[in-house]
Amino acid sequence: MTSQARLVGGRYEEGEPLGRGGMAEVRRGIDNRLGRAVAIKRLRVDLASDSTFQARFRREAQSAASLNHPTIVSVYDTGEEPDPNGSGITIPYIVMELVTGKTLRDLIREGRKIMPERALEITSGVLEALDYSHRAGIVHRDIKPGNVMLTPQGQVKVMDFGIARAVADTTSDMTQTAAVIGTAQYLSPEQARGETVDARSDLYSTGCLLYELLVGRPPFVGESPVSVAYQHVREQPLPPSSFDPDIPPEVDAVVLKALVKNRDERYQSATEMRQDLHRVLAGQQVTAPMHAVAETRAMAPTRVAPAATQTFRQTSDDLLPPGGGDDEIEDARARRNRGLAYFLLGLAIVAIAIGGYALIDNMNKKDANAGNQTTPGPTKVAVPDVSGLTTSQATTKLAAVKLIFAQGDSVPSSTVDKGKAISSTPAAGTEAEEGSTVTVTFSSGEQSFAVPVVVGLPEDQARAKIENAPGGFKVADKNVEQDSPKPAGEVLAVSPDPDKKYGSGTTFTLTVSSGKVMVEVPQLLTVPADDAIAQLKARGFVVGQKYGEDPNAVDGTVLAQSVEGGKTAPKGSTITLTINRLPEGDPTPDPSNTPDPDPTNTPIIGG
Repeated sequence: MTSQARLVGGRYEEGEPLGRGGMAEVRRGIDNRLGRAVAIKRLRVDLASDSTFQARFRREAQSAASLNHPTIVSVYDTGEEPDPNGSGITIPYIVMELVTGKTLRDLIREGRKIMPERALEITSGVLEALDYSHRAGIVHRDIKPGNVMLTPQGQVKVMDFGIARAVADTTSDMTQTAAVIGTAQYLSPEQARGETVDARSDLYSTGCLLYELLVGRPPFVGESPVSVAYQHVREQPLPPSSFDPDIPPEVDAVVLKALVKNRDERYQSATEMRQDLHRVLAGQQVTAPMHAVAETRAMAPTRVAPAATQTFRQTSDDLLPPGGGDDEIEDARARRNRGLAYFLLGLAIVAIAIGGYALIDNMNKKDANAGNQTTPGPTKVAVPDVSGLTTSQATTKLAAVKLIFAQGDSVPSSTVDKGKAISSTPAAGTEAEEGSTVTVTFSSGEQSFAVPVVVGLPEDQARAKIENAPGGFKVADKNVEQDSPKPAGEVLAVSPDPDKKYGSGTTFTLTVSSGKVMVEVPQLLTVPADDAIAQLKARGFVVGQKYGEDPNAVDGTVLAQSVEGGKTAPKGSTITLTINRLPEGDPTPDPSNTPDPDPTNTPIIGG
């Protein structure tokens, strides 16, 4: 660094370039406030001139700066600076962690052999970063070898979180920038179609990255980004073992599940895919459907090839993608491809003209040759039964008889699991021409219906409402009766939970009110009548009275009660008390001097 070095944001001293690409330039820098080395990425002038892009870039950069994880290149700061070339445009910049190492793009282009086990370990690190970002609500959108670094210690570092989202939102033409051109080989089908993306789009791109680590090339290649994008949408990838027979079938299964066109049939989270990679490394059965292979082999214990070990040697270069002149190479390649495309277009026009002439000439000779020749018809094959198969399984089975798979609609089914094939058009067992398309209909799972609200209705109305609902539900004959002050027969609850949706024919049980509330009767014997009556009324009982005579009991106390103390009785029911009434003039007995009662003179207790 020199004293004349330019300061960015009044704090970061800008140094020599580290790399330049189609989207940005990266330079080494020093944070003068903290005294640490950083990388400063400055956006290209033509992108920075778009005010909409600047706003989105700023918002996404702030989101990326919130990510703090060992497998993610940290974003320290963002800001804007006037263009040093004097264009008058304010250019956004990002200050990032300076990472020593190489990108996966560099390693792949060096042609070094990466063992399958090491490829899985690297991909596991990428998925660890994606799991963290997805939980934070950030979709990367641009997972590719150029955005993944390996440190000399073998640590995975994923970068450019959020920046791809800003580019995707601003550019609509896939050929607009070299950065987007370089990304076409890793686009998910939904990205290629311009649809909304989610975390599963990152998993598709990760599958493309793993594919390239395994065999040295991405799953789809073409003369232009448009042709590659078309293959992502329409073509099925070959299993990696087609290029390298040493790749185990379990690895094929993981890769092909990540590359399924329908995102609902891919891995649904980074954690799920990462767990399957770990199962492969541990020699366990994966959850992904096994691809059709000649034999099933377990993966050998983890080993590192001599060439692969060179991947982690110390380098003197501090790199932060985009690196080197790779995007300039892409531009040159694109120019050559355009020239080839014009040449091929000319050939196609000539071929069409010749073919048209031949067709007309042939039609003129048709009458002369009629009856003398017979043209063999196209070869036909029997359409195989694909019912119960997944997308990848159905594709493989149809391809085996030279038929092309096409994804049909998904319809509800109570007998076929979600994501499995129900039928095909043409139907299984019929004949179809080789090379023709077979459209497969898949199950979206059992159709579920909402339960109508019946709580608070009389039982008969509730039964009718449930049984007449679209789901064809049933109601159990026997109800559950529950004590309640609600009117007798009123529905208090429905089981199972009526707030969920259920399949056709589900049976529900009603809980109805008994119309009464049971209350415990207090123990009132020997209690003064006034106190006893007050206690019963406080509990909601009606009090009945009658009198008896017991010279051995205190006058005016309770001798008996119609319902024993400690038992329950319906609230509002009558409890009758028998109250002691002694003849006038009889003294209140003293318990200590009470004479033994005369057994022949037993009092009659009654009303």
